[in-house]
Amino acid sequence: MNRLHRLFAATAFASLLFAAWTSGAVKACAASGANPAGADAQKSVRKHPVNSHPAAYAVLTGQNAFTDAAHEAPGIRRHLTVADLPEPAPDQSVDNGPTIVPRPANAWPIAPKGFKVELYTTGLDNPRLIRFAPNGDLFLAESETGKIKIFRGVDAEGKPKQMSVFAEGLHQPFGIAFYPLGPNPKWVYIGDTDAIVRFPYQNGDLKARGAMEQIAELPGGGRLRGGGHWTRDLVFSRDGTKLFASVGSHSNVDDPDTHPEEFRRADVLEFTPDGKFIEVYASGLRNCVGEAINPATGELLCSTNERDALGNNLVPDYITHVQEQGFYGWPWFYMGVNGGHWDPRLQGKHPELKAKVITPDILLEPHFASLEMTFYEGSQFPAEFKGDAFACERGSWNRAKRAGYEVIRLPMHDGHSTGEYEDFLTGFTVGNGDGDVWGRPVGVAVAQDGSLFVSDDGSRSIWHVVYTGK
Repeated sequence: MNRLHRLFAATAFASLLFAAWTSGAVKACAASGANPAGADAQKSVRKHPVNSHPAAYAVLTGQNAFTDAAHEAPGIRRHLTVADLPEPAPDQSVDNGPTIVPRPANAWPIAPKGFKVELYTTGLDNPRLIRFAPNGDLFLAESETGKIKIFRGVDAEGKPKQMSVFAEGLHQPFGIAFYPLGPNPKWVYIGDTDAIVRFPYQNGDLKARGAMEQIAELPGGGRLRGGGHWTRDLVFSRDGTKLFASVGSHSNVDDPDTHPEEFRRADVLEFTPDGKFIEVYASGLRNCVGEAINPATGELLCSTNERDALGNNLVPDYITHVQEQGFYGWPWFYMGVNGGHWDPRLQGKHPELKAKVITPDILLEPHFASLEMTFYEGSQFPAEFKGDAFACERGSWNRAKRAGYEVIRLPMHDGHSTGEYEDFLTGFTVGNGDGDVWGRPVGVAVAQDGSLFVSDDGSRSIWHVVYTGK
C-alpha cells in the first residue's frame, strides 16, 4: 500500500471512529474500559454549543473524557473540568515510559479528512521547538546538540530547499523569538537552559552575523529525573515591551520553603527586551513549556506540565491564559473548585494561598506532556480554524494507559477558550496505543502559506500538514 492509499485509509478510519463516538460514545467508552460517571451516562456526551463554533461536534465529558492513545482520532473532542477530578491515588502511579522504535513502514501521522501530511525532513538530532522568522524561514532548536538550524522553502518533492546551521555551542536551547516584532527583526533571542541569549540578525541570514550576547541569567535546568525541567521558552508581549521567559520547576513537588533550588522556578519571569529582570509575572506553573500570545486578546498563554505520582487521572496538564501576579498552585495545591486542592504530600501548608489558586482554561489528559503551542492565523485551513490554537502533546510516562503522542486543536470563541480540545494529528503509536511509540510531537508552527509544521523527536523529523479539501 503506497503512502497516498495509507493516508486515505487512515482518514477514513478516523472518520468512522469519530462517527462511532458521536453516535454512541458512552457504549464505546464502556467497551474500552472507560468509567462512565453516574446512572445517566448519556449525559457525558453533549453537543458543542452552537454559538461557539460553526459546526456541531460531539464532546466527551465527565469520566468519559479520560481516555488514552488507543482512543485518539482526528475530530474527537473532550471537555474536562475540575469537578471531574478523582481523589489522589498514589498507588496507581506507574513508570510506564514508552519504548521508542523506528517508524514502521505502514505508519504515518493521521490528520482529519481533507488534510495531507508530508515528511518535510528527517534524521534530525533531538528536534524540539520550531518558529518561523518573518521572512518565512523555519528555525529549529536541536536541544541536545546545542544547535539552531534553519530550513528554507519547500521544493517540488516537499523537502527543504536549503538547510543551514544558524548557531551552535548553546546550552540546551529551546525558545526562539524575533525582535523587534514585525517584518524586520534585528535580533534572534534564544532560551538556553541557564540564560537568555541573542544574536544579531537580518531577514535571510542563514548564519549568525555576529557573536552571541547573553542578556540575562536563568535558573539552570537539566533533566526531570535528576536535574529539573530544562526547557526555557521565550515570547514577547504584543506591544513588544515585555519579554516572558518560562522556567519549569526543579522537582516534582519539592517545597520551595525548604528547597532553595526552586527559587524563581515554576514561574513565568518578565524581562525588558534588553534583559533587565522586572518581576515574577506568574507563579505556581509547574512547567510552562510552551508560551504563546493570543493575537485576539494580547494575553500570554502557557502550555503546562503538571505534577506526577498522584494517580492515573491526576493531575491534568493544562493550557491557560496567564494572569499577571496569578498563582496556579504548584507545589502546595492543584486546581480545584473555589480555589485549590492541597497536594497530600504538602497538606496544610500555606492555607493563605488556597483560595488564590487559579483554575486553568483547558484541562488536558493527565501526564499528557503538553509542549509547544501556537495560534492559527493563516487562511489555508477551513475558516473555522481561524483564531484557534494548536499544541503538541509529547506523551505520558506516569500513566498505566498511555495518553498523548498527538497534536491537538484548541477551539476559541471570540478569542477565548471554550474549555475543550480536539484530536488533530494522531497515529504516532504502534498497535492499540499501549505498546511502542514511533513519534512524539514537540513543536508546532504555522507557515506563511497557512500550512502547519510539526517537529517530532521520536522519529527525529519535521512533518508538514497542508489542507487540500480532498
